[in-house]
Amino acid sequence: MTSKRQVHLAAHLPGVNNTTVWSDERAESQIAFSSFEHFARNAERGCFDFLFLAEGLRLREQKGRIHDLDVVGRPNTLAILAALAGVTDHIGLVGTLQTTFNEPLELAKQLATLDHLSDGRAGWNVVTSSDAFHGANFRRGGFLDHADRYTRAAEFVELARELWDSWDPGAVVADASVGRFADRSRIRDVDHHGPQFDVAGTFPVPRSPQRHPVVVQAGDSDEGRDLAARHAEVVFSLHTEFDDARTFYTDVTDRLERVGRSKDELLVLPGATFTIGDTQADAKERSRAIRRAQVSPATAIAFLEQVWNRDLSSYDVDGPLPDVEPDVDADAITRGRVRHAKDPRALVRSWRDRAAAEHLTIRQLVIEVSTRGGFVGTPSSIAAEIDRYVQERASDGFVVVPHTNPYGLDDFVDRVVPLLQERGVYRSSYDEGATLRRTLGLPGHVLDRQRVTA
Repeated sequence: MTSKRQVHLAAHLPGVNNTTVWSDERAESQIAFSSFEHFARNAERGCFDFLFLAEGLRLREQKGRIHDLDVVGRPNTLAILAALAGVTDHIGLVGTLQTTFNEPLELAKQLATLDHLSDGRAGWNVVTSSDAFHGANFRRGGFLDHADRYTRAAEFVELARELWDSWDPGAVVADASVGRFADRSRIRDVDHHGPQFDVAGTFPVPRSPQRHPVVVQAGDSDEGRDLAARHAEVVFSLHTEFDDARTFYTDVTDRLERVGRSKDELLVLPGATFTIGDTQADAKERSRAIRRAQVSPATAIAFLEQVWNRDLSSYDVDGPLPDVEPDVDADAITRGRVRHAKDPRALVRSWRDRAAAEHLTIRQLVIEVSTRGGFVGTPSSIAAEIDRYVQERASDGFVVVPHTNPYGLDDFVDRVVPLLQERGVYRSSYDEGATLRRTLGLPGHVLDRQRVTA
């Protein structure tokens, strides 16, 4: 009998976006370590593969003011993950870190250090940017042409792996008479000269427990998918509808063969929200309430302004869509946010048609186009749907995104995880001493316990 495919789950800490309901009575600080600790411990209680932190290099602005959902701030990702390594034992610790504004040696050193501190549980979500607004916080500013961002990212990852591999296993030895010293013959200098980087020298950190931190990637463009096929071990996808998810899954995994990789070397995990109810009707009602809470009146207007590129504060959110056209020639009034609308005029026309057909107000339209219902149902129906995606190869699992911080994952762990375990598709405990690579079932875990000699 063919064994069932196993479900992989990751947990995304709620953050600065309109999926997080900060008005919820359970919402707590995004700066206090207690929030991160509760979320991490709870995800580990649910045997999640890893937790996942986003990163922001500058606070978003709209009409020259700090965007209201960013006021809580963006603390440093690596510092948080290092602290969480001390209060967890098994769960992977994945951080979103830029290839555009960081340098390979420094970031490789930080990630290797986290891998040592956590006994092999570190992961790196590779992201790119060519945005001058974020770049202004850095010495070079927005120096990178858009076409070069994935070129730099690919070489960045290749160089990081070269640095991590420059120490052979056992390169550190001990001698009671002279103290600890390095066997120089087992440490290779890095001598890298490419179009993006020139690096020559000795990497300062010994080989870490899993040799390379696990590489995650979230780009969805054709270039991003190629980067994932060549370098990623986990893809964080936005494709959540079943047919769309399966199409994306097939596309990305088919690219692996072209670059000499096998399909067991990459996991595809779409991001997914969830709403649990005692009945299907209860879950749908709760989902409607959550989606409305995610889009406050101010959020609805701000969302439209990003597309119209105009001040729309005089419009009633309970009235019709603005009758003016988008201003595509003016400087953007929103800075620091990715603009997905390539043709604002066409998008506005489609929204007007939908609003007219469905009798939607501004706020109702924004709720429909900016929020996702995700998995909505009873614990058993959600568990069954997650299992279906994995067994039918629409995904390898999901990055679960709760709507409150830090308690939003609790219900999922208490009510959905046990049902996945009963189905025989999800672990009931971690393998003792497993690295993140081994927990994910990725090739290369034979290297997991290769440690430097004490």
